[in-house]
Amino acid sequence: MATDDSAVPSTVTRPELLTDGSDGTFRELVHDLLALGARHEAVRNGHASYVGLAGAQYTTLVTIRHLQDHPATVRVVAEHLRVSPAFITMETKKLQAAGLITKTRSASDSRAVELAVTEAGHRLLADLSVVQRRVNDEQFAELTAAEFRDLHRLVKRLIRTSDNALALQRLIATHRTESAG
Repeated sequence: MATDDSAVPSTVTRPELLTDGSDGTFRELVHDLLALGARHEAVRNGHASYVGLAGAQYTTLVTIRHLQDHPATVRVVAEHLRVSPAFITMETKKLQAAGLITKTRSASDSRAVELAVTEAGHRLLADLSVVQRRVNDEQFAELTAAEFRDLHRLVKRLIRTSDNALALQRLIATHRTESAG
């Protein structure tokens, strides 16, 4: 008996992710998330451009500002943004050269570097805040307060399970490479 090779195989098996046995809604959600991610990154890059920074520099600067009371070290900022410490080191060098942050050796851990936003950095972010508020308010205008809280909670959970999925994907790739070699 011949099989229909043109049939699209399902991309999920969990019943919670299927609608009437189909993964069509799941695939639509994935595509919508990709579209949202691209638009959100464009908004972030627009904020950055408004103050003369690249997107990654802007995100790093804002994160340092929000975390500097903890204190904000390279490792803490990297963990918060879920990127490598080497990436944060590279971005903070640019921010320091622009006079937007300072770096000082940690008093409690000589291996750590504490990061702080300078007055110039605070002024830059304050100049952006008027535009930023308008754009952010518009981007999330459709959400009620309860939906906003739910979205926040769901996104945090999806980040965690996405990290798990990436680890699984790497493991499968490693096993595939090992068995092919």
